[in-house]
Amino acid sequence: MKDYRRGSHSVFRLHIHLVWCTKYRKEVLGKDVGERLRDLCRQTCSDMGVEILSGVVAKDHVHLLVSVVPQVSVSKLIQKLKGKSSFKLQREFASLRKQYWGQRMWARGYFACSTGNVTDEMITDYIHNHSGKDDDFHVE
Repeated sequence: MKDYRRGSHSVFRLHIHLVWCTKYRKEVLGKDVGERLRDLCRQTCSDMGVEILSGVVAKDHVHLLVSVVPQVSVSKLIQKLKGKSSFKLQREFASLRKQYWGQRMWARGYFACSTGNVTDEMITDYIHNHSGKDDDFHVE
Protein backbone atom coordinates (compact mmCIF):
# COMPACT_ATOMS: atom_id res chain seq x y z
CA MET A 1 0.00 0.00 0.00
CA LYS A 2 3.00 2.32 -0.07
CA ASP A 3 2.25 3.36 -3.68
CA TYR A 4 -1.19 4.63 -2.70
CA ARG A 5 -1.88 8.25 -1.82
CA ARG A 6 -4.27 9.18 0.95
CA GLY A 7 -6.89 11.86 1.37
CA SER A 8 -8.94 12.62 4.44
CA HIS A 9 -11.53 10.00 3.47
CA SER A 10 -9.93 8.15 0.57
CA VAL A 11 -7.06 5.99 -0.58
CA PHE A 12 -6.19 6.22 -4.26
CA ARG A 13 -3.67 5.61 -7.01
CA LEU A 14 -4.73 7.53 -10.12
CA HIS A 15 -1.89 7.72 -12.64
CA ILE A 16 -2.50 9.44 -15.97
CA HIS A 17 -0.23 9.68 -19.02
CA LEU A 18 -0.71 13.09 -20.70
CA VAL A 19 0.60 14.30 -24.06
CA TRP A 20 -0.02 17.61 -25.81
CA CYS A 21 1.59 19.27 -28.83
CA THR A 22 2.47 22.75 -29.99
CA LYS A 23 0.24 24.29 -32.61
CA TYR A 24 1.34 23.33 -36.12
CA ARG A 25 3.88 21.01 -34.42
CA LYS A 26 6.38 23.88 -34.47
CA GLU A 27 9.62 22.96 -32.71
CA VAL A 28 9.68 25.94 -30.36
CA LEU A 29 10.29 24.20 -27.02
CA GLY A 30 14.07 24.57 -27.14
CA LYS A 31 16.41 24.84 -24.19
CA ASP A 32 15.28 28.04 -22.41
CA VAL A 33 11.61 27.72 -23.35
CA GLY A 34 11.58 24.02 -22.44
CA GLU A 35 13.16 24.62 -19.04
CA ARG A 36 10.70 27.42 -18.28
CA LEU A 37 7.80 25.20 -19.40
CA ARG A 38 9.05 22.45 -17.09
CA ASP A 39 9.06 24.90 -14.17
CA LEU A 40 5.56 26.15 -15.02
CA CYS A 41 4.24 22.57 -15.21
CA ARG A 42 5.79 21.76 -11.84
CA GLN A 43 4.25 24.87 -10.28
CA THR A 44 0.78 24.27 -11.75
CA CYS A 45 0.77 20.61 -10.69
CA SER A 46 1.95 21.50 -7.21
CA ASP A 47 -0.84 24.08 -6.86
CA MET A 48 -3.44 21.46 -7.84
CA GLY A 49 -2.07 18.67 -5.61
CA VAL A 50 -0.83 16.66 -8.59
CA GLU A 51 2.48 14.77 -8.43
CA ILE A 52 4.64 14.56 -11.55
CA LEU A 53 6.06 11.03 -11.64
CA SER A 54 8.04 11.55 -14.85
CA GLY A 55 7.99 13.73 -17.90
CA VAL A 56 9.80 15.06 -20.92
CA VAL A 57 9.59 18.29 -22.88
CA ALA A 58 10.42 17.53 -26.52
CA LYS A 59 10.84 20.24 -29.15
CA ASP A 60 7.20 20.05 -30.27
CA HIS A 61 5.30 18.14 -27.56
CA VAL A 62 5.16 17.32 -23.85
CA HIS A 63 4.77 13.95 -22.09
CA LEU A 64 3.81 13.78 -18.41
CA LEU A 65 3.03 10.85 -16.14
CA VAL A 66 1.13 12.30 -13.20
CA SER A 67 -0.58 11.08 -10.06
CA VAL A 68 -3.80 13.03 -9.60
CA VAL A 69 -6.10 13.44 -6.63
CA PRO A 70 -9.75 12.40 -7.10
CA GLN A 71 -10.95 16.03 -6.93
CA VAL A 72 -8.95 17.04 -10.05
CA SER A 73 -10.38 16.17 -13.44
CA VAL A 74 -8.04 15.45 -16.31
CA SER A 75 -9.64 18.15 -18.46
CA LYS A 76 -9.22 20.79 -15.74
CA LEU A 77 -5.57 19.79 -15.24
CA ILE A 78 -4.84 20.05 -18.97
CA GLN A 79 -6.72 23.36 -19.16
CA LYS A 80 -4.52 24.82 -16.41
CA LEU A 81 -1.27 23.37 -17.77
CA LYS A 82 -1.82 24.54 -21.34
CA GLY A 83 -3.50 27.85 -20.53
CA LYS A 84 -1.08 29.18 -17.95
CA SER A 85 2.00 27.98 -19.78
CA SER A 86 0.89 29.49 -23.10
CA PHE A 87 0.14 32.85 -21.52
CA LYS A 88 3.33 33.05 -19.48
CA LEU A 89 5.69 31.66 -22.12
CA GLN A 90 4.45 34.06 -24.77
CA ARG A 91 4.75 36.95 -22.34
CA GLU A 92 8.34 36.01 -21.46
CA PHE A 93 9.71 34.94 -24.87
CA ALA A 94 9.47 37.31 -27.83
CA SER A 95 10.29 34.48 -30.25
CA LEU A 96 7.04 32.71 -29.27
CA ARG A 97 4.99 35.88 -29.69
CA LYS A 98 6.46 36.17 -33.18
CA GLN A 99 5.66 32.52 -34.04
CA TYR A 100 2.09 32.55 -32.73
CA TRP A 101 1.11 36.25 -33.07
CA GLY A 102 0.03 36.35 -29.43
CA GLN A 103 -2.43 33.50 -29.95
CA ARG A 104 -2.57 30.02 -28.46
CA MET A 105 0.65 28.08 -28.78
CA TRP A 106 -0.82 24.64 -28.04
CA ALA A 107 -2.84 22.48 -30.43
CA ARG A 108 -6.48 22.05 -29.49
CA GLY A 109 -6.45 18.44 -28.30
CA TYR A 110 -4.49 16.24 -25.96
CA PHE A 111 -3.93 12.56 -25.20
CA ALA A 112 -4.77 11.09 -21.80
CA CYS A 113 -4.54 7.47 -20.73
CA SER A 114 -4.85 5.93 -17.29
CA THR A 115 -2.28 3.42 -16.14
CA GLY A 116 -2.38 0.59 -13.66
CA ASN A 117 -1.44 -2.96 -12.84
CA VAL A 118 -4.98 -4.31 -13.21
CA THR A 119 -6.35 -4.75 -16.72
CA ASP A 120 -9.95 -4.30 -17.84
CA GLU A 121 -10.17 -8.05 -18.45
CA MET A 122 -9.12 -8.80 -14.87
CA ILE A 123 -11.82 -6.48 -13.49
CA THR A 124 -14.46 -7.94 -15.83
CA ASP A 125 -13.51 -11.49 -14.78
CA TYR A 126 -13.68 -10.49 -11.12
CA ILE A 127 -17.13 -8.93 -11.56
CA HIS A 128 -18.49 -11.89 -13.55
CA ASN A 129 -17.12 -14.44 -11.07
CA HIS A 130 -18.10 -12.47 -7.98
CA SER A 131 -21.36 -14.30 -7.42
CA GLY A 132 -21.63 -16.68 -10.35
CA LYS A 133 -24.39 -14.77 -12.19
CA ASP A 134 -24.35 -14.65 -16.02
CA ASP A 135 -25.70 -11.17 -16.71
CA ASP A 136 -23.44 -8.14 -17.21
CA PHE A 137 -24.76 -5.99 -14.37
CA HIS A 138 -26.76 -7.44 -11.52
CA VAL A 139 -27.84 -6.80 -7.96
CA GLU A 140 -26.98 -9.32 -5.26
